[in-house]
Amino acid sequence: MTHMRDIMRKATKIVGALLALTMIAAACGDSSETTADDTAAPTTAAPAETTAAPEVTEAPETMDYNIGLIHNGRGDGSFNDSAVAGYDLALTDFGITQTEVVVNLTGGETGIAEVSLLGETGTDLGIGIGFLLGDAMSEAAAAFPDTSWAIVDSVVGAPNVASLVFAEEQGSYLVGMAAALKSQSGKVGFIGGVEIDLIKKFEAGFAAGARAVNPDIEVDVKYISQPPDFSGFGDPVKGKEIAIGQLESGVDVIYSAAGGSGNGMFEAVREHNEAGNMAYSIGVDSDQGSPDNTAVPDEVKPWILTSMLKRVDVAVYNTIEALIDGSINLGGVTVFDLSVDGVGYSTTGDHLSADEIAQLESAKADIISGAISVPTAP
Repeated sequence: MTHMRDIMRKATKIVGALLALTMIAAACGDSSETTADDTAAPTTAAPAETTAAPEVTEAPETMDYNIGLIHNGRGDGSFNDSAVAGYDLALTDFGITQTEVVVNLTGGETGIAEVSLLGETGTDLGIGIGFLLGDAMSEAAAAFPDTSWAIVDSVVGAPNVASLVFAEEQGSYLVGMAAALKSQSGKVGFIGGVEIDLIKKFEAGFAAGARAVNPDIEVDVKYISQPPDFSGFGDPVKGKEIAIGQLESGVDVIYSAAGGSGNGMFEAVREHNEAGNMAYSIGVDSDQGSPDNTAVPDEVKPWILTSMLKRVDVAVYNTIEALIDGSINLGGVTVFDLSVDGVGYSTTGDHLSADEIAQLESAKADIISGAISVPTAP
């Protein structure tokens, strides 16, 4: 991650109004494309040493930034929580003013009013979390050309918008390998929240990684909902129902790319194991097996093999930092892939052996070098 600048004020953080609307849960322009250059946890650079007392005694001029975040709610333990983790850290590190908007986009809403609100309130940077906000971001960018904007999981071709996208297929390839390495039945499962191209990237990478380990492995693919119904990102009951069916059919490792619906899958795997069977689950976006992930019940964590990490937190934090230091990639696309640890996998729970991790790391190196090309569609 880029070094923090000394202008990252030591002033107390100013917390703006929390504008909460309603939410259920929901899970790339035509300009220059760059690759994110930092993914390590942000640290604050030590102040440069001085050898003489300053001649000017007044306090240095500081700038206050109002940074807006519009998302689908805290508490999913996955995609949205990853975004707000990066936002919260930036609030602490940079002392910026907070304007946070929560919006429900599962029932046909556009989000235009909510995104525009950030422009109307004088936000310096408005960050939209999720592809469903793409159209609203495009409209707001045109209506508020002096405001800087950023969008996660979508590409908006406007000169004042930074588009932040991820190589989900690459991280999914690695957890697909992990699934095949652990599977005893030769049958693994994938549960997608909504059958759209973005989630198909997860499916494609997962299946390719599993088949790289076992060419004969069976990959059982199920989706919770079809567009324009985006409820599949927030339906743990349906997620559990699908997972139970997969487990009963012989699947012994399930990967869910379905936002909050994944909690249902975790619960099905827990019950399956407590009934005397053996199966693993695989989390997504955040480290869902971490003890610090309070949105995922502790009782399901012993069977979370790994999680595919999608570093939305890094994307949000880096973009805020880039606005402040003047390097924000407005009008461009920034890609977060394996080469910058923008995606990856977790080892929480120590379910993966040293040999298995070595195999994943070898594949990671081959993907970065180009020796392995991961498909983005099934």
